[in-house]
Amino acid sequence: MVFVVEYAVCTGGELRREVGGLADALDRLRSLPDESSFVWIGLVEPSPSDMHELAEEVGLPPLAVAASLRPHQRTRYQLYDRILFVLLKTLQYDDPTSKVETGQLTLFLGERFLVTVRQGAGDPFPEVWANVSAHPGLLRHGAKSLAYAVGGAVADGYNEVSDELATDIAQLEERIFAPGRTNAVDAIYALKREVLEGREAVQPLEVEAREFLSGTLPLTAEAREPYFREVANRVLRAAATIRTSEELLNSILDAHLGQISTWQNEDMRKISAWAAIAAAPTTIAGIYGMNFDHMPELHWSIGYPLVLGVMAAICYGLFRAFRRNGWL
Repeated sequence: MVFVVEYAVCTGGELRREVGGLADALDRLRSLPDESSFVWIGLVEPSPSDMHELAEEVGLPPLAVAASLRPHQRTRYQLYDRILFVLLKTLQYDDPTSKVETGQLTLFLGERFLVTVRQGAGDPFPEVWANVSAHPGLLRHGAKSLAYAVGGAVADGYNEVSDELATDIAQLEERIFAPGRTNAVDAIYALKREVLEGREAVQPLEVEAREFLSGTLPLTAEAREPYFREVANRVLRAAATIRTSEELLNSILDAHLGQISTWQNEDMRKISAWAAIAAAPTTIAGIYGMNFDHMPELHWSIGYPLVLGVMAAICYGLFRAFRRNGWL
């Protein structure tokens, strides 16, 4: 038997969770009282044999069932006869690690049922239940209403993750441009990887969202159109935030690499300045260390302190000159 996480029955615009297995859910599906009633069956990481058993009972398309069992699929949708197949990526932000965890949510939408298959991280259904409870009239349009409520919850997850990433980028920017030196190249690239996870989930939906808002996709009836437009706007907002974050990260990386180059130039100037200061006494000491018998001032009683004084004066003069020019 398929492991049914939970199932619910909608009658009269009210969605009620019920306890039971797949057989109970299918019995309720066969005995629905009217056209507006439907059954939702939610699964989490079912085995292939269990999923194929459910597919035979409900009539799910084999190709779509196979795709729902393979994780890390690209977001897409396809209409198979009278069943709509939608595959979405789910996103979840992990606060302790500041990483984006990805999952996969597959929807099979029929006239009297909605089957959802979840793989990996990201569970949008607590928000779905809260939304349905807060708007009792939402489900009067049938299973499509619940499907788009799920889509709205997934889009809200995109926005939550994109906002968290934007906050991380702002904190990283403050760290990079704070006084002092810090090497944040690794942190920038790590954050770029997390933004890329979000982009791969949201970007494929952006085109469809724009087409829907422009009226190119005739998917909804008049009563449901405002809600669908809201979902499309959420997707576009998440896509815009992620795009802005990606561009900002690229700018931060360029600026930080410029900082590092400037710091290296400053270090080279300091090294060169100290090398020049050290070269003067080294040259004088090298001349008087050649051990020739006939050298000027070799037997002066004041020769030793005089040479030391000359060395100190030259070093001090070079030090002042380099400080005045900003090299030290």
